[in-house]
Amino acid sequence: MLKRKLYCTHCSQKLSRKLEENTMRDYCDSCKTYFYDNPLPVASAIVIIDQKLLLVKRKNEPRKGEWCLPSGFAETGESIQEAALRELKEETGIYGKILDLISVDSAVSDMYGDVLFVTFEAEWVKGEPTAGDDAQEVQLFPIDGLPTLAFSSNVNALKKYCKNKKEYQDMAITISLSKR
Repeated sequence: MLKRKLYCTHCSQKLSRKLEENTMRDYCDSCKTYFYDNPLPVASAIVIIDQKLLLVKRKNEPRKGEWCLPSGFAETGESIQEAALRELKEETGIYGKILDLISVDSAVSDMYGDVLFVTFEAEWVKGEPTAGDDAQEVQLFPIDGLPTLAFSSNVNALKKYCKNKKEYQDMAITISLSKR
């Protein structure tokens, strides 16, 4: 379970809890400020190279050693599209270009609490698949031969992607079978 914030990020005074719009929230009596616990945005990319899907094997928890789309948390000051492309480059060595928004999905992580997964289709622009900072391994898989994926949000995004791509429509069923 996630730990509660104890101190105000503005003035360092101890936070209290106060009811706002029927929800208990952290509150700074000194600053007169409510603090909202919002979902953390995670950006991911579906990249097809030579009719195969680019996946990474996770180097770190959660789901260490399992396969997923190149993904990671968006940073303050970058767009969600920029985050998807940055994570793609950091994890796989691939430079990409965003083509389309595929899906938005929410989940609860034991490590991070509420997360919001935003998945894009990205085009491979340049670079060779190489395991980067958060990846043990990078590999291209045929859509109809995917390993079990670490996150249900990846499965959901790939099912939507395949449903929208005529050449992959029949393979959407296979993806649903690889769900955790």
